[in-house]
Amino acid sequence: MVANSVTIFHNVVWSRHKGVVFSALYSISAASSIKYSIVQISDTETFRIGFSDVDYSYHRYPMRKLFDGCYEDVPHWRMMWRLTLEVLKTRADLVVLPGYHRPEYWAMLLACIVTGKRRAVFCDSTGRDRPRRMLTSVPKRVFFSLCDGYFGFGERSREYLMSLGAKRERIFVPCQAAALPWSFVPERAVADRVAARAGERPVFLFVGRLSQEKGIDALLEAFADVKQQIPAAKLRIVGTGPLADPLQQKVTEARLRDGVCFLGSLQDEALSREYFAAACLVLPSLSEPWGLVVNEALNHGCPAVVSDNCGCVPELVIDGVTGYAFRSGDVASLRRSMLRALEAFADAGETATQCMKVIQRFDPPSAAANIARGCATMLTR
Repeated sequence: MVANSVTIFHNVVWSRHKGVVFSALYSISAASSIKYSIVQISDTETFRIGFSDVDYSYHRYPMRKLFDGCYEDVPHWRMMWRLTLEVLKTRADLVVLPGYHRPEYWAMLLACIVTGKRRAVFCDSTGRDRPRRMLTSVPKRVFFSLCDGYFGFGERSREYLMSLGAKRERIFVPCQAAALPWSFVPERAVADRVAARAGERPVFLFVGRLSQEKGIDALLEAFADVKQQIPAAKLRIVGTGPLADPLQQKVTEARLRDGVCFLGSLQDEALSREYFAAACLVLPSLSEPWGLVVNEALNHGCPAVVSDNCGCVPELVIDGVTGYAFRSGDVASLRRSMLRALEAFADAGETATQCMKVIQRFDPPSAAANIARGCATMLTR
């Protein structure tokens, strides 16, 4: 067996944010005794189709991809057989599993145990992400008890893992970062933000999948109240999803067409322009393991109003500094937070400076360093 080697499995190439982190990890490995092998299982997942294309330019590291197309299009038996075989064949000392919620991940875990390989797992969930149920928490406890380490998004991931029996010293966070456009220049972000916010237009921005768990119904209700007080207010919605048509119908019925604009899916420079120009991002999710759009917004100097169910709240959302957190599902609380944001973040330059100061430790090199630290700890234990 080759000493100090790690094989990391990840489910889809679609994830740009994982691409920039793995790219940074590959850069770190050049000066490290630990060598990493990245295995991407497939290109994308069904619910990602239409939101954005698979962009290989964010994956600047050697990788092997097991299947073309969508993860869900691969027959279950074939997926389980191939992933189990990959674990059995790898000569790595440590295998990092992509998750714990699919049968094939359990098969991979068993293959690690049979072959005596150390094993770690990515965990994106939090205690607020979904209600805890005995039928699901018991298998998770078993899975986590059989792992040597864990990689999570942030403090709420750590708390969730510890509630299921994981030891604190084996949990490594944060292990994620936003994938910004190649044209993005951090040194110009404050100036670009100030220029785009000239006139202090009351523009709110939503970025994400148009689906039930995102809480967009509550956002539309809150915005209708805001618009009664501030007729010039605008809401710009970026994204696609199963609720696209029902939400547009709701906007029409509420007579909000002059205030709400559905922009579809945007990426790169077009999305950057939206972040720079918005008074704040609004993420009203009922369930959200983290909320990487908040990372994106803060990198652009744009504060965020988010539900308290979002995993990023403890680290990224500082009341009156980088945004506000409101009670999930509470329309009145959301409305008050949106109005407060317009007043508190009127100074675009100062707000942008504070946002970028908070987000600076959540960049790809920092996330990669946390993964590398975790791997080194597990390999020497």
